[in-house]
Amino acid sequence: MQSVENMCCVVSVLNADTGKRLSCSGTIIRRAGIVICSGLLFRFLEKDGCFSSNQTFTLSGSTGRKLDIRVDYYEPYVGMNECAAEPCVSLPVNPVSSHSAELLMLANCPEFRSAIDNVFRESDEWSLTEGEDSEVRSLEVLSWFAVLGVPHWKSDSVVPYVTSDTLRKGCTVIACGSPFGSMYPDLFMSTLSKGIVSNLFGEDNVVILTDARCLPGTEGGGVFVKEGRLVYLFGLIVAPLCWKSSDWIGLSLVCSFHVILRNIRQSAVCSRALQESLKHIFSKAHRQLFYENQATHPTVALVEVGHLWGSGILYKHLVVTCRHVVDGKSVATVKVYMNGRFHTMTGKVVFSSKAASPYDIAVIQLNTAPPHESIPRFAFFFKPGEDVVVVGYGAFGGTCGPSVTSGILSRVVSHRSQPVMLQTTCAVQAGASGGAVVRADTGELLGLVSSNTRDFVAKVTYPHLNFSIPLTVLEPLLNRFATTGDAKVFEELNRVDEGVRTVWRLQNTQSRL
Repeated sequence: MQSVENMCCVVSVLNADTGKRLSCSGTIIRRAGIVICSGLLFRFLEKDGCFSSNQTFTLSGSTGRKLDIRVDYYEPYVGMNECAAEPCVSLPVNPVSSHSAELLMLANCPEFRSAIDNVFRESDEWSLTEGEDSEVRSLEVLSWFAVLGVPHWKSDSVVPYVTSDTLRKGCTVIACGSPFGSMYPDLFMSTLSKGIVSNLFGEDNVVILTDARCLPGTEGGGVFVKEGRLVYLFGLIVAPLCWKSSDWIGLSLVCSFHVILRNIRQSAVCSRALQESLKHIFSKAHRQLFYENQATHPTVALVEVGHLWGSGILYKHLVVTCRHVVDGKSVATVKVYMNGRFHTMTGKVVFSSKAASPYDIAVIQLNTAPPHESIPRFAFFFKPGEDVVVVGYGAFGGTCGPSVTSGILSRVVSHRSQPVMLQTTCAVQAGASGGAVVRADTGELLGLVSSNTRDFVAKVTYPHLNFSIPLTVLEPLLNRFATTGDAKVFEELNRVDEGVRTVWRLQNTQSRL
């Protein structure tokens, strides 16, 4: 197996209609000459009928064009450590090699298309980057992938891979792509980014969301999971998720590699020559389950009040959420995601902090017991710089289970030696309000997400700068309520001094943020 960087390349093609050369990343599946990249690169063939919705594949000969395709890649040294996941190649002075390539086929992945159709509603105004400052305005082409043949490569190694149904939310991933495609490959080729699996949905987990930072031009790059010093491919980058309405999302969209491979195999049966070219890439997948000894997270529910929705943390038949989620209503619908489906309950809003209170808190008492509840363990200290995750229903709401994003606890703001605000670098979107900030290695609950940051002048949202209420503020009140059953104990959240109000002053509508 090669190192991660040597599985990535840059693919470019000349659009003869415009005279412009287009580019994106690609993943080297077999060193003897097979590369797979995003079908978006060949979008100019759409008018030739190559991406018809009723087609599952297009063979190269049916395009009626002679395509000028190039593949740029790093030529690894002989004798490199081919089992290492860590960067291990000493690059020569002129590291980038280039070969011509041919389009073998365009393959559709209908499972991916079906899954994203269920999640990406037109009313949400999603905007996905395609690369080179352009934008995907139609989701139809996203499910297509190009299979390229590159002659003259001598090595015959095949990339090892795992099926996406072995993945679990929260497992660490490495994304490898070339930002901005063929622009400055000596600077940007095979750039690595680390993150976690944020969410999974669709048949065989065909759609994977990751918070690994992927930029335009990385489409077609590989996403890998580590097992010891070995790495396994599990997906190809489809697009960074840039905007939902006016909110920056900060996640990337990935398609399962083994589902892509399955569709390629099914499509290749019509051509013996194609079968011969591709036969070596259909190796058996590894079946390791990637749990990574993950700590148990608190149970986070979806909270719906009319057309509004957010997140909430379950605690002994209570749901702790944000005031702005319940929006002044007296009842709420609470949905707990278990075993691939939602279990729906209702609850009474027994407390909602006043609008003047800096603590944006509401408490819901459930009418029935939840089907499952992981009682949170409260943290009693906070360490800036420690690894944390946020669990919540940001961006996708009730279309799938809660998303998990990773980062660090970037700041703890205290007043009179007591923490009153937490800040993290996790990606937090609308809908994650009321979600849980969790210590990554132990699963301890640190805080409740209140908001991310929005610049009202620039009309830009910053998901990686967000604010949470420390659970040390709420724990004594929750314990007193558990003893007395009297919701008046939470009134203390309305009686905070001016110092706490100053810390949370950005909630003021007069603020730019």
